[in-house]
Amino acid sequence: MIVKAAKIRDNTFIKEVDSFRDDKIQFHLWWLGQSGYLLMWQGKKILIDPYLSDSLTVKYAASNKPHVRISERVVDPWLLKDITLVTSSHNHTDHLDAETLIPIFKQNPSVTFIIPEANRDFVCERLMIARTFPVGLSDGISVAVDEFEIRGFLAKHNEIERDAFGNSKFLGYIFKFGEWTIYHSGDTLHFKGMEELLTSLHIDVALLPVNGNDPRRGVAGNFNSSEAAALAKNIGARVAIPCHYDMFAFNSTDPREFEKEALMIKQDYKILELGGQFSSEYFSENRIC
Repeated sequence: MIVKAAKIRDNTFIKEVDSFRDDKIQFHLWWLGQSGYLLMWQGKKILIDPYLSDSLTVKYAASNKPHVRISERVVDPWLLKDITLVTSSHNHTDHLDAETLIPIFKQNPSVTFIIPEANRDFVCERLMIARTFPVGLSDGISVAVDEFEIRGFLAKHNEIERDAFGNSKFLGYIFKFGEWTIYHSGDTLHFKGMEELLTSLHIDVALLPVNGNDPRRGVAGNFNSSEAAALAKNIGARVAIPCHYDMFAFNSTDPREFEKEALMIKQDYKILELGGQFSSEYFSENRIC
C-alpha cells in the first residue's frame, strides 16, 4: 500500500548527497522518513534515528495494530557509506532497527554510535554488538565527535523514564557544529521546563514529531501539529521541520495541519518530501513570516 513516493531513492539519493561532499560552508539535511535524517556538513555524514526496512510491517502483520507502510524506502542501508555518526534516541524499532543498523555498521566499522546510556544492554542485545561499542548519553551530557558536539536532551514518551542511575531512557539530541544548532526531539510530549532549556540553546532547526498522542492506536504518542508548532515558536527556532508521519497508516497525520498551525502563529517552517533536502542556504534568504 505504498501511496507516498520518495523524491529520490537509493543510488540517485546517494549521488545527490555526495554531490555536496566538498561544500565547506553550508549544511545539508535529508529526510529519510519517520524521524530519520541524514545530515551532511563539511563532508561528514550523520544519520539520525534511521528506519530503513520493513521489519515492523512484518512483525505486526498478523496483530491488532498492523504497521502498514505507506511510503517508499528512501535508501537501502547497505548503500550508506562514509558515515561518521549514527544516533538512536530510544528503543522503539522505528528508532532502533536491527535491519537498518546492522548493515550500516558493517559498511562503516569505524562509525560512532550514540544511544541513551540507560538502554545499553537492550541496544547491544538487539544489534548483536559489543557493550563497549555505543557511546551512551543522558540528558545534559555531551560528547564531541570530530567537529560536532552532540548533547542529550530529555524526552517524554509517554512518561519520563530513568534507569537506576538516573539516566533517561528517552532522549532528543542537540547537534552543534560550526555556527549551527539542530534539535532532534526524538519521540516526545511536552514536559515542564522544556521551553526554558531549549531557548537558551539558540536552535536554528527544530525537527519535531507531529503524529499526536491517541491512546486508541496502542502506541506511545508525540506532539500533535499545534503542540509542535507552538514549541518551535516558544523556543525561537528559526525553522521547524515536522516528522513522524507518512510511514505507517495507523499512526500518521497530514503535514498540512502543521503548516496551518505554523502559519497561524507565524513560525517559519519547511515540509520536506521523502528524500527531500533542506540546506542552511535557506537562512540567507532572510525569510520573515
